[in-house]
Amino acid sequence: MPEPKFMYGSHYSSPGYVLFYLVRIAPEYMLCLQNGRFDNADRMFNSIAETWKNCLDGATDFKELIPEFYGDDVSFLVNSLKLDLGKRQGGQMVDDVELPPWARSPEDFLQKSKEALESGYVSEHLHEWIDLIFGYKQKGTDAVGAHNVFHPLTYEGGVDLNSIEDPDEKVAMLTQILEFGQTPKQLFVTPHPRRITPKCKSFSQTCGHNAPLVDSPVSPGEESFEDLTEESKTLAWNNITKLQLHERYKIHKEAVTGIAVSGNGSSVFTTSQDSTLKMFSKESKMLQRSISFSNMALSSCLLLPGDATVISSSWDNNVYFYSIAFGRRQDTLMGHDDAVSKICWHDNRLYSASWDSTVKVWSGAPAETTCPKRHRFDMLAELEHDVSVDTISLNAAGTMLVSGTREGTVSIWDLTTATILHQIPCHSGTIRDAAFSPDSRHVLSTGADGCLNVIDVQTGMLISSMTSDEPQRCFIWDGNSVLSGSQSGELLVWDLLGGKLSERIQGHAGAVTCIWMNEQCSSIITGGEDRQIMFWKLQY
Repeated sequence: MPEPKFMYGSHYSSPGYVLFYLVRIAPEYMLCLQNGRFDNADRMFNSIAETWKNCLDGATDFKELIPEFYGDDVSFLVNSLKLDLGKRQGGQMVDDVELPPWARSPEDFLQKSKEALESGYVSEHLHEWIDLIFGYKQKGTDAVGAHNVFHPLTYEGGVDLNSIEDPDEKVAMLTQILEFGQTPKQLFVTPHPRRITPKCKSFSQTCGHNAPLVDSPVSPGEESFEDLTEESKTLAWNNITKLQLHERYKIHKEAVTGIAVSGNGSSVFTTSQDSTLKMFSKESKMLQRSISFSNMALSSCLLLPGDATVISSSWDNNVYFYSIAFGRRQDTLMGHDDAVSKICWHDNRLYSASWDSTVKVWSGAPAETTCPKRHRFDMLAELEHDVSVDTISLNAAGTMLVSGTREGTVSIWDLTTATILHQIPCHSGTIRDAAFSPDSRHVLSTGADGCLNVIDVQTGMLISSMTSDEPQRCFIWDGNSVLSGSQSGELLVWDLLGGKLSERIQGHAGAVTCIWMNEQCSSIITGGEDRQIMFWKLQY
């Protein structure tokens, strides 16, 4: 990293983390902080075990417990207000916090937490925590050695606000300090003395208490469907280097530019620079339809929920809606003054990026196929850029958008307010692809300069960069590992945490131009300049 170097882009105690725990008793503050909506249901405070695991294993999750865990009021663990906090991927509604199996009730959980805090084990190690938070390991070389270095703005005196003359910059700096948490004032510059305690044999034989606090593993067989889905995804990404080519088909006359697949996986839709949208049956291994809207290249495609309509973007400045059931063009959105480079869809909103330097947000689904009236598209917002926009992508919740321009700038937008959060000039040429990590905390971008750049969404800082010897045209990633399609036609597997290239897989005869992965992460389809689509499977 360039100076100033740090290890964590956020902080262990910030308004967002505090409200993560308190959403059930302070929903209005969470809504205020998150622009009028709750967080994604799977990222809410759902269970003690999940939160513990995320903090223990996640490289970007380091929440500190709040005083409520050691009080008497259990209301922050119980959804007594009957709030609609959303539905999780497994289908269950977010309700009360799931407690560990060793807690008989919320009251019992708090009581045992208090006993743990007052235990001999904590007393023996309390000075180590003081050294990190208030003491000599808070700053300097000792902090580096203890892996305890946070963003410079979180430290007292980290920035001289009086030296900032631009009022807007000063307000932005104050807001960042306010919202991202602060390290307390440093109280000690030498190691804190250890508390004098009677020696305890082990944590489970706690001094003065007989409550066994550690011997409480989760019962086997209690995993939810959602946990198994997550496990299968993790397993798939752990074995991504074992990708094997299953089938290949040459169905276009020019480079493939987009791939969309029906929910059951049977129909594959592709767009191409040959100006056609094609429908390929995976079951019969035959081309079923070929549709042409104009004589200009098509740049991307997507399927609307319900698999009844496929949308294609074109170099002729239009977006086309095609009814699969009726086999005809359903609607045309003449939305831009230059080629439409990429489209995205979320929650009845269409996002279109164009070489006319804009990204436009449109409301509404297309007209019902049975309705003779054409649909009226309303433009909700226009996100303006300085130059052509070559790629866009949404985060999982549809609250943020990342765009990449021809001149190498990554922009992160807040869609709830249609305002720009960060603008990062981090590539020396066209940005080919950009996407949020599944947890929306990071953005990865690839460019014609061969760089893979990771940006922290909260701070807008470039936190890592890897270089390949050729442009990476497209990619998919899980936040840690990346599968990218290169200019030469190879698929490359990158380990971001290890900062290395793990595997090269032979693929297309020309550049890999687009890549699709199913939700279970077990099946992959790539398209290339060699006019082929390739079906890949994980073998493990």
